[in-house]
Amino acid sequence: MKDYYKILGLEKGASKDEVKKAFRKMAAKYHPDKASGDEERYKEVTEAYAVLGDEKKKAEYDTYGQSFNGAGGGGAGFNWADFQGGAQGFGGQGFEFDLNDIFQNFGFGGGGQVQRGSDISIDINLTFEESIFGVTRKVLLTKNNACTYCDGTGAKKGSSQENCSTCGGQGKIRESRQSIMGSFTTVRECSTCHGTGKVPKERCPHCAGAGIARTQEEIAIKVPAGIQNGEVIRMTGRGEAMPHGQPGDLYIKVHVEQHATIKRDGNTLISKLPIKLTDALLGATYSIVTLDGTVDIKIPAGITHGELLRIKNKGVPSERGRGDFMVKISVETPKKISRKAEKLIEELRGEGL
Repeated sequence: MKDYYKILGLEKGASKDEVKKAFRKMAAKYHPDKASGDEERYKEVTEAYAVLGDEKKKAEYDTYGQSFNGAGGGGAGFNWADFQGGAQGFGGQGFEFDLNDIFQNFGFGGGGQVQRGSDISIDINLTFEESIFGVTRKVLLTKNNACTYCDGTGAKKGSSQENCSTCGGQGKIRESRQSIMGSFTTVRECSTCHGTGKVPKERCPHCAGAGIARTQEEIAIKVPAGIQNGEVIRMTGRGEAMPHGQPGDLYIKVHVEQHATIKRDGNTLISKLPIKLTDALLGATYSIVTLDGTVDIKIPAGITHGELLRIKNKGVPSERGRGDFMVKISVETPKKISRKAEKLIEELRGEGL
């Protein structure tokens, strides 16, 4: 007896979803339409799925075990005539499968999957300010685009459409094979008309009917405010065009230049402010450069080295508003002092400071 679970690489009692997933994987591997296909192995996995993919037959197979005869028709509860066109199994018309569902992710067997053009990846450099506030950057790309003369149809302007001679205007090709389970029919998209059922009477002379042409296109990239170094922007449909299909996507990787004095931490901007020792002791007013311009900041008396002062709403813009600008105080201690200054400091020491 054939071990249908083993054929699909499963443990006995696998769920319906596990059976379906295993069949998809193995059918894609062994399908005869593929260069690497194996028709005999494909028949085996198809036979296994015909049993394990049907709840009633799976239950009978699980119950009767060795008594279940999948090839002879004499096993308990199982009739091979079901696979040969029997009325109880598949309507008396041979073996049928919903291949649209099974094969749509593999691009064969009538899955109806729309073909996509290739994706494009590019890099752009931004200044620190551009990354914080956002910017629109224009790039010129040479790639496959929809032909501007025929608007991507592949037909000469004014040319009428006629039924495709390959598929007779159906848009699909039906193919039948004989297998151990009887008649096996698949449906695939017509490669001549790409599933439309129509072809132009005259082809576009500029693209030879392909519907695409390699041209330059200027693309405006809207960089959102607050983008970070290494982030990627995706522009749907701005990649390579595909004849009678959908264009790929454009991916833009962002590289942000460092700022001379300002660092970023999430939505907070941080800058170091060197101040004199006397100003740290007595307090003072300093000017500091932010991305919004120069701002005066009051240094409170007695501030210590490494303390942070907050300037609200001068940080990175976000959906919840702008972050803050933090000023990190760096108290500068003089390496050389005059005798007069030394005397004054001795007096301060005497005061316990």
